[in-house]
Amino acid sequence: MKLKEIAHSRTGDKGNISNISLIVYNEEDYKLIEEKVTAEKVKEWFQDIVKGEVVRYELPKLGALNFVMYEALGGGVTRSLSIDKHGKSLSAALLEMEI
Repeated sequence: MKLKEIAHSRTGDKGNISNISLIVYNEEDYKLIEEKVTAEKVKEWFQDIVKGEVVRYELPKLGALNFVMYEALGGGVTRSLSIDKHGKSLSAALLEMEI
C-alpha cells in the first residue's frame, strides 16, 4: 500500500533544510508507519535530493512522524535552480512511498 492511503503530509523549509510531517488519518495506523517509515527509508526514498542527514521525530499523541532532512533543497531557496525551490512537492512524493 502507498502511504497516501493511510496518511497525509505537510512540508516546510528553512534554508537548505526540508521538514516533512506524515500524519495518519486513523490512530490505529500510527504503529504501522512508526515501524515502516524510518529515517533510513526516507533518506533512501529521497536519495537523489537529500545529501545530508535525515532525522525522525515521533509524535504518537498526534499520530505523526516528522522528518528533518538536511542539505535537501539544493542550497536553499535563494540558491537552488529547482522549479520547487521550497520543496513543497516533497510531501506528495513521500506519500507515494510503498510500505
